[in-house]
Amino acid sequence: MPKIEHVKITDIAVGGKALARIDNFVTFVKNALPGDVVDLQVTRRRKSYQEARAVRFHTRSDKRTEPFCKHFGVCGGCKWQDLSYPHQLEYKQKEVTDALKRIGHVEAPEPEPIIGASDTRFYRNKLEYTFSNNRWLTGEEISSAKEISTRNGLGFHIPGLFDKVIDVEECFLQAEPSNSIRNAIRRFAEDNRLAFFNLRSQEGLLRNLIIRNATTGDLMVVVIFCEDDIKARDMLLSHLAKSFPEITSLMYSINRKANDAIHDLDFILYSGKDHIVERMENLQFKIGPKSFFQTNTYQALGLYRTV
Repeated sequence: MPKIEHVKITDIAVGGKALARIDNFVTFVKNALPGDVVDLQVTRRRKSYQEARAVRFHTRSDKRTEPFCKHFGVCGGCKWQDLSYPHQLEYKQKEVTDALKRIGHVEAPEPEPIIGASDTRFYRNKLEYTFSNNRWLTGEEISSAKEISTRNGLGFHIPGLFDKVIDVEECFLQAEPSNSIRNAIRRFAEDNRLAFFNLRSQEGLLRNLIIRNATTGDLMVVVIFCEDDIKARDMLLSHLAKSFPEITSLMYSINRKANDAIHDLDFILYSGKDHIVERMENLQFKIGPKSFFQTNTYQALGLYRTV
């Protein structure tokens, strides 16, 4: 695939990829921002567009900001940490306007200004993690001469790679004790040689972890196992209950299917309640392990108040 030099990135397309036009040919670019001037390596070419990644930066955009997470750029949880939040809002608003007017040709009034979040860290009320016995290795690990002691990981899928999981040490999406619980589970599982899931062979005891919280202080932890090993399961869940008494709902499920969908699983209560409660003004919401709820509680409240 060809390299193209000194390309100016001009926009952000739907889905978050940067956009450049090279001789009026649309090019979607990974790891770049509007205002960057870069050399591109084309990775895929189609009739009406091509995809590329930035391999050299000549000028960096003034819209850039320093990412605060050590996993940024590999983990797919946050795609715009290097773009300042006011500019994130600007491009999101532009996406809505383009969808209505330029693409949809809808005669609509100018949208009201976007309402940004007051908190851009620790705002999610639900996270789902995956166990893997063949975690993603960082570039530093691969290039170093150090022996890799374990390939076990507990974290998020690498974008586009179903069988690769990045081992997350610290995540800024959900407030404590979310990080502490995830890391404690990983340590306990490794110390007691509990098998992490193999996403290719579909084997291993530990498969998924779900953590949900509420502004009321309620906290739900759900461990999804692939095998019905009563001794190992009770050992882990008992350790969790003792280590984190703030957990108000501790549940588990067994999933032997070839997919991670939970809608058809049975969830068993280990301790506490089988739900958590969220409040918005004079409304109460009963949330179970399968429930849908807006993942940013405070933005949801702002949305409802605005409507």
